[in-house]
Parts: sequence; structure tokens; C-alpha cells
Amino acid sequence: MGLDLFISTFALIFVAELPDKTAFAALFLATCHNPFAIFLGAAAAFLVQSFVAVAFGSLLNFLPPQFVHIIAGILFLVFAVIMWRREQPSSDIDCEPQGKATGFSQSVTTAFITIFIAEWGDLTQLATATIAAKYHAPLIIFTSATLALWAVTAIGVIIGSRAKNLINQLLLQRTASIAFGVVGVGLLIKP
Repeated sequence: MGLDLFISTFALIFVAELPDKTAFAALFLATCHNPFAIFLGAAAAFLVQSFVAVAFGSLLNFLPPQFVHIIAGILFLVFAVIMWRREQPSSDIDCEPQGKATGFSQSVTTAFITIFIAEWGDLTQLATATIAAKYHAPLIIFTSATLALWAVTAIGVIIGSRAKNLINQLLLQRTASIAFGVVGVGLLIKP
């Protein structure tokens, strides 16, 4: 169960995060600031957010398992509808002009604050909490979700501003929505 849970959590969070506003924030910030600093700041923010999500989900373990499965299934179906219907993300984050140098620590701080605030109540954070509530494996879920978020951040930072032209965001959004829906139906069928 451990490796399967790790892989399925990683895949779900990875696909869901690709078209997300926080992925675009990292991508956009990396075009204006030191990419490594942006990655460090975003990675630190995701570390904290994943911990919060898993801790909250673990608290739900005190509820009856059948109740948690039904609620988790309904939540994943709601996440699927929200993901399907939401507008495509835009780059509305302010950026200093390319020519103006920004300090490394300032770039780390900017990325941390941007991602930390943007991730509160995000679908991937709620999905991580929901998975943690269903399975009693907080360390596996925390590690898998965090690594998925870091992988998406790394892709955004590496690709930078060119990603908008290379990746069909609507297709990624639809794929994530379908993944949430499949998980939701699965949870409701197998409580």
C-alpha cells in the first residue's frame, strides 16, 4: 500500500498543480528573479502548506471511516467540478522590470509569501488533507504531496515564461478535473 499510495498521491497532486495559479506564480516570478531563489521560496511555502494539510486531514481520522470516505468522495467530486469550471489562470503577479536587480533573499521572500498566501484553501491543499483523512499514512502523503508540488515548481522555474506557449493549460486543467472525479467516484463506490 505504501508505494501505491505514494505514487497515486504524487500523480494526483502533480497533475492538479500543473494548471494551478501557484504554478503560474512560480513560473512568472522565475522570469523576473533568480530562478533558484524562487524555487527555494516556493519549496519552503509548499513544505509548510503540505504539513498543514496533512495535519488537518489526520485530525479527520478520528471520525468513523465510512463517514470520511463518503465526505472525501463528495469533496473530490466538488473539486472536479470546480477544476473543470474555473477560468484559466493568468499572470497577474507584479514583477519588477528585468533590468532591475533584486537580492537573492528578497526573491526567496517574495516567492515564499506569494506561494504561501496563494496556496491557502487551494484544491491541491484540500486534496492532500482529504487523502490524509482517508489513509492513515501521514508521512507518505506529506512526502508525496510535497515532492509533487516541488516538481511542478521546478518545471515552472526551469521553463519560465516559455511554458505558456508550450503547454495547453486547458488540457491540463481538464485532465486534473477528470482525475479528481475518478478518485471521488472511487471513494463513493468503495466506502
